[in-house]
Amino acid sequence: MAIPKYQQIKDELKQQIISGKFENGDKFYTEAELIQMFNVSSITVVRALNELANDGYIIRQQGKGTFVSRARKHKLVEFSDVETFPIQKDKVTVLSIKRGNDLKILDKLELAPTQFYYKIDRVRRTGDKIYIYHQTYIPEQYINPNYPDMDYYSSIYNRFKTDYHIHMNDEHFEETNEIVFPTPKDVAKVLEVDTNFPTVHQVKITQLESTGQILEYSETYKRGDFFKIKFISCNRDH
Repeated sequence: MAIPKYQQIKDELKQQIISGKFENGDKFYTEAELIQMFNVSSITVVRALNELANDGYIIRQQGKGTFVSRARKHKLVEFSDVETFPIQKDKVTVLSIKRGNDLKILDKLELAPTQFYYKIDRVRRTGDKIYIYHQTYIPEQYINPNYPDMDYYSSIYNRFKTDYHIHMNDEHFEETNEIVFPTPKDVAKVLEVDTNFPTVHQVKITQLESTGQILEYSETYKRGDFFKIKFISCNRDH
């Protein structure tokens, strides 16, 4: 599916803002600069700018110009997994890719009963030890049914970026993590641990910020002895 030009421009400009190229309150590109920069019409540029303004990244002031918003949303707390092993040994294997329309999952993805999704099961390992089991559900429109092999979906976020120009890490998401004990039997079997071995159950929903469409519903189980997170408070205005 071809990505509209205005969407490509919007995404690239959004990335520049998020990356810190502009300070809050800085004057942004003019329409003329963007027309020349991307070699597109003024209609395309205006639409991209209007969508950035609607999402809160820029402010357009009549007679003054366009400015990077001082009030745009920032993460007040950043958190990340702390890996307890050399990341170079990390490897993802796709176990299965199946088309489905179970009503419970359709409800999670806010799809109609007549629609379909794809479930992608993957494991992540370091050396010969499996430590993560991913179960990811993606609306059918974002899956290429003619994928050459299952490894094509070893990185789902890369597929969204490459195939649909969607940067999943920049979209809105909600995530919960809880310690599970005992571990479900089917999960313990995949992780090759006993059911009495604790795991961390992560549920995540990612939405397209511009429309609210759900792009991904996932359930992930991680071995408890590989679970360690770090929290950092930050204020990007200072």
